[in-house]
Parts: sequence; C-alpha cells; structure tokens
Amino acid sequence: MSCDLCNGTGWKPVDDAGVRRVARCDCWRESLTARLLQDAHIPPRYRKCTIDSLIAYPNERFVTAIETARKFVSSFPVCDKGLLIIGPPGIGKTHIAVAVLTETIRRTGARGLYYDTRALLTLIRSTYDPVIKTAPIDYLRPCMEADLLVLDDLGAERLTDWVEETMNLIVNTRYNNRKLTIFTSNYEDVPGDDVNTLLARVGFRLHSRLREMCTFLEYDGPDFREQPPNTGADDLFKLWSAQPRRKLPAKAKGPVRAQLRHPEGKGKDLGWSGGRAGS
Repeated sequence: MSCDLCNGTGWKPVDDAGVRRVARCDCWRESLTARLLQDAHIPPRYRKCTIDSLIAYPNERFVTAIETARKFVSSFPVCDKGLLIIGPPGIGKTHIAVAVLTETIRRTGARGLYYDTRALLTLIRSTYDPVIKTAPIDYLRPCMEADLLVLDDLGAERLTDWVEETMNLIVNTRYNNRKLTIFTSNYEDVPGDDVNTLLARVGFRLHSRLREMCTFLEYDGPDFREQPPNTGADDLFKLWSAQPRRKLPAKAKGPVRAQLRHPEGKGKDLGWSGGRAGS
C-alpha cells in the first residue's frame, strides 16, 4: 500500500518558510531500517532485545556494562573502542550485544551484522578450498566491511592454525580500517597456563588486538534462563548473592602444547594448539 505522504516515492513535500521542497519520507526511513535489521542476521530469539528490557539489579559490574552499552549506542560512530563482554553463560551478554547492534542500526542507519563465531567459521569452512588454501572473499567481506559487527561466543571454537588465521584476518582487517566490533565470550581474561582462559582460546595475536580494540566488560551474575517467572531485580540480586561464583568447568589441566619430532629424535615444544587448516 502506497504512503499517503509520498505516494511510494520515498520523498514527501514540505513547506520551509514558504519555499516548497521535498524531504525523505518517514516510510522510507522505516523501510530502510527494516531492511538493515533483516540483513544483520540477528537470530529470531534476540530480535526484540533492547537495553531497557534487561532487568538491572545491584550488581556493580553488570550495571556498568549496561551503562557502557548505552553510551556506545549514543556515541556511535564516534567511539574509540568496541566492546568485549565476558562472563559465564546466561548472564545477558548476547542480549546486551544484540541490543547495542539493533539500537545502533535504528538510530544511525549503520550496516550491522551478527554472527555466532562457531556458525561463521562453519560457513567459511564449508567454502574452503584446500587446493589454494583460501575461502572465497565474498563470505569474508561482509564481516570485514560491516559498520558494526557482533561476534558472539568468541573462543568457543577449538583453536587450530586455520581458526586462528581466519579470525585474525577478519579482526585485523577491521582493526586497520577502524571498524567497531562487539565480542562476547565465556572465557575469563586472566593470566596463567589454564586452557580455559581467553588468551589460550584465541591466541596471542588476536588477544593483543582485542586489548587495543575493545573496552573489556567482565561480570558475573545469575543465569537469566533459570529466573523464576514473575520475579524482578530484588529476586535476581538474592539469587546472585546466594550462589557461588560461576566459572566454566575445566576441560584439561595445564597448557595445551604440540610436539614436533626433532630429526635427531628429541621432542621440540612449539607451544602450538594443533589442528590442520580447515579442520
């Protein structure tokens, strides 16, 4: 059905101090925003996420994360850094990231894009050519060129040479072009040789880029998926206060290392996570 103001042209007549001119019609802006949101690949479960719909409770780090997200939306694209939201599952990390993406698209008309990191790597891997050892650039370009990219669940994919190189290509390209990125991760940014730290899961090069590219927002909290019905901020605070600090269960002890057999029979420690390209 055509708009009564613009008759489907996208331009509406306006009177400016007696001078008749045309301006973009509201229907055109709404249509553009709807198309941008559709192209952002936001999963149906998260399409209604907003920052205001998060239930805030007296958790200082959680409140700081929400306030930082609001400032990011209001400042975009004039932001110095993206965001890296860290914490255990179920505390609202994806909700915050998608809410920032959605509200930024609505406010500015930016070209945004969401990907679960594992799904993105699976998509790229499915087009990987083992002969020339590359993936078609058409599958990488949208991630590199989006005005705002959300990469959810960073570090969930086992770190192989191919995974490390692919992620570094995407992130480093965005870094060089000053493109803002929002990451979420379940893995803590703590020092040590534990295989379940952010550094161990993403590698030294990507971790260094993240430090420069992002404001780190790390917090703990109750699992929103286990929230009883008809409960509010006070109930969440009691639930959070009563539970022990949640962490990911350890999958292995000590650092993960690869061994290369030396020609003379001596093992040479490479500190490499292993894995073949495309595996």
